[in-house]
Amino acid sequence: MLALVLDDAEMNNLVMVASLRPLAGCVPHAFTVPAEALAFAESRACEIGVVITDYEMPGMNGIEFIRAVRRVPGLAVVPTVMVTSHDQRSLRREALEAGATDFLTKPADAVEIRARVTNLLALSEAHRAQRDHAAQLAREIAAAVAMVEEREREIVSTLMRAAEHRDSDTGDHIARVSAYVGLIAEAMGLSAADTRQICLAATMHDVGKIAVPDAILLKPGALTPEERREMEQHADRGRRILSGSDSPVMRLAAEIAGSHHERWDGAGYPYGLKGEAIPLSGRIVAVADVFDALTTARPYKQAWSPERARAHLQENAGSHFDPRIVEVFLSRWSAVQTFLDLGREPAAATQAA
Repeated sequence: MLALVLDDAEMNNLVMVASLRPLAGCVPHAFTVPAEALAFAESRACEIGVVITDYEMPGMNGIEFIRAVRRVPGLAVVPTVMVTSHDQRSLRREALEAGATDFLTKPADAVEIRARVTNLLALSEAHRAQRDHAAQLAREIAAAVAMVEEREREIVSTLMRAAEHRDSDTGDHIARVSAYVGLIAEAMGLSAADTRQICLAATMHDVGKIAVPDAILLKPGALTPEERREMEQHADRGRRILSGSDSPVMRLAAEIAGSHHERWDGAGYPYGLKGEAIPLSGRIVAVADVFDALTTARPYKQAWSPERARAHLQENAGSHFDPRIVEVFLSRWSAVQTFLDLGREPAAATQAA
């Protein structure tokens, strides 16, 4: 490991380097200018095992240098020794607060220098081993999490393939809704992990439709009041299908399934929730789901133009939809347009209702 030595007196550096050279595995590098020593520390941080600095130097004293070293990435805990001719308690206290690990008082003999530095290099090695072990554990945890997430995606994919047998548009619809949900989540500042999670959970928002009879699900016209009530059961059924899991994604999916048809004004279903009583995930998916439904041809309707669907969201912000989420969604309009033709015939997106 490298030993960084700093003293504005060249002779002191020569004595320190000569004392350190007999130590196995220790390569001393001496500097007389603090700025040069700091630049070296920044460029070789991963190799430095100990820093030894004088106290009294022009331009930057030893305490200031230690503070600067501590700000260098990778050197926050590297053992640091301050060499001084002073034995003042207040000075040592200030040095300790700055990050000093140990002290040498001038004139220090070679035996003392080697003994102290040997111990500090061992401490530095222990810190490195602990850091490397923590990094390895982090990699193993990340790999395990990735495996769990992949298994969850497989389960979701299997579940949604079953739903596609009921409705040929389901696969394209859930892909577009998931894409829109991702745009909203990112624009709202959700973390990358939370965005991935809500995008995956959103693909299951209509899983309850597997319990809706074909005569209602695929009916090419308006539903009767009784048929409408049956169709509306899919939200609560979806929540019940997905509930009871320990998986965060499945819990979120259950929340979305049960709340994405609630309305901001309380007139939605299945529970009549209002405003922020509706889970945020459900409010996000509501905007994405309705926008895609409007701009997609269905058995009972032609596709609306994107502009008409956009106007509908604006007109119903504050009644059907959370106005903040509508604003966020429309603020990403250029990105929204890139998803409009996902899995859809090019002409379909521009048909008027």
